[in-house]
Amino acid sequence: MVLQKIKSVIVEDESAAREVLKNYLQKYCPQVEITGEAQNFKEAIPLLHDLKPQLVFLDVEMPFGNAFDVLEACKDLQFETIFVTAFSEYSLKALNQSAAYYLLKPISIEELITAVNKVQQHIVNHEIFNRNKIIVENFRETKPEKQQVILPTLEGFEVVKMEEIVRLRGNGNFTDLYLSNGQKKMVCRFLKHFTEILPFPFIRVHKSNIININFVKSYHKGTGGYVTMIDESEVEISPSYKEEFLKAFK
Repeated sequence: MVLQKIKSVIVEDESAAREVLKNYLQKYCPQVEITGEAQNFKEAIPLLHDLKPQLVFLDVEMPFGNAFDVLEACKDLQFETIFVTAFSEYSLKALNQSAAYYLLKPISIEELITAVNKVQQHIVNHEIFNRNKIIVENFRETKPEKQQVILPTLEGFEVVKMEEIVRLRGNGNFTDLYLSNGQKKMVCRFLKHFTEILPFPFIRVHKSNIININFVKSYHKGTGGYVTMIDESEVEISPSYKEEFLKAFK
């Protein structure tokens, strides 16, 4: 069976970066067919509506508008996005929360191949999951607790609001996530991933535990002590994390 080519567009303001990406794709990702290029927000919008690609390689920072503005203006379209970004803590946090695919500049060939293969899998399996919509909503939402997190599970993906997460517990290669409605989700990510993407009021209190301090019911003293959460669970606090925990309540 011959796989159909993935109709793709590159949106990138630097011509040298566009050329590098095109060359890499031609050489290492033959399943990708570049049907168009744009160098800024103004060019991208009509081009994407005209070509209706399956995949867009999207530079995060561009003249006239950024990647999130492009997604906002194309919310009537369905396409997979691979973001291309120079390191910016803010944009990386937004992309990680939304389980988006992204490549850091300068682009690693290995990471490019991995991202394209994942997108191809989605297209082949007809997994239509509108990550773009959630990325835009998160970017527009100024209150972090109202932002959404996309959770990769064994069955696919689930979306939850941060304010619904009571606590997280590391479980080997997975993380068990406990919600305010009593549900438990098993997520295909290490606990460290959530340390990096969840903002305050989430704090790490133990090598295996992150809690949302808005759900702390009581604190019990000890070497490190422990907290009782609103769901009646008891979470140990490591002595090394105790000072940071107490500081959050001052």
